[in-house]
Amino acid sequence: MNALYDDPDFLDGYRRLRRSGQAINEPLEIPAMNAALPPVAGARVVDLGCGEGGLAVRLAEAGAADVLAVDASEQMLAAATPHPRLRYQRADLANLDVPPASVDLVVSSMAVHYVEDFDDLVARIARWLVPGGVLVFTMEHPVMTAPVIAADYVVDDYADEGRRERTWFVEGVIKYHRTIGSIVASLHRHGLQVERLDEPVPTSTQVAANPALAIHRRRPPILLISARALELLTGNIG
Repeated sequence: MNALYDDPDFLDGYRRLRRSGQAINEPLEIPAMNAALPPVAGARVVDLGCGEGGLAVRLAEAGAADVLAVDASEQMLAAATPHPRLRYQRADLANLDVPPASVDLVVSSMAVHYVEDFDDLVARIARWLVPGGVLVFTMEHPVMTAPVIAADYVVDDYADEGRRERTWFVEGVIKYHRTIGSIVASLHRHGLQVERLDEPVPTSTQVAANPALAIHRRRPPILLISARALELLTGNIG
């Protein structure tokens, strides 16, 4: 995952979008993530692709004992909000590692579609989590990433996983498409049991208040998954 958000043109476009009220984060992604999170009081948390720290700060304020917030972008981290129980680290998610069985909760908000090797990331997360620990993440929905040649909300090339190149504020934005089945299979392969799968879309009331959200009722822009690390079996067998 490269530091796309350090490109000044991209960063300017992204920040203008967030300020405009037309982004999907506040009306869709943030409420869905909040609803999926387990209780965090006393938890040790890792936030992957933390950006300017919005989610990480919310978790620290909710009582998490320690939050490690990681991002590849120097500019995003420079603007991140501090908190006494929050540590920021600049690192690429493709090679990040933390001590095994040292984390109660891993979160990621709209970042993993930039990671080329999702299966490897899941394998590392599974090692970090304690038994019973939880992973909650959102990503761009696979119906959005699917087309090899970007089109206006047309699902195409869905089965062909891999690299996609898009124009989003700047040319050459690289994302990685994978099917929902492939995502869930990676989680199960590494001992993470899916507990929640959601596709947040705006309500009719939200669309009435902000008609720009109407397109998101035609196809879901976000995929949310919560998965739990399987508990270790105890006691005698046989």
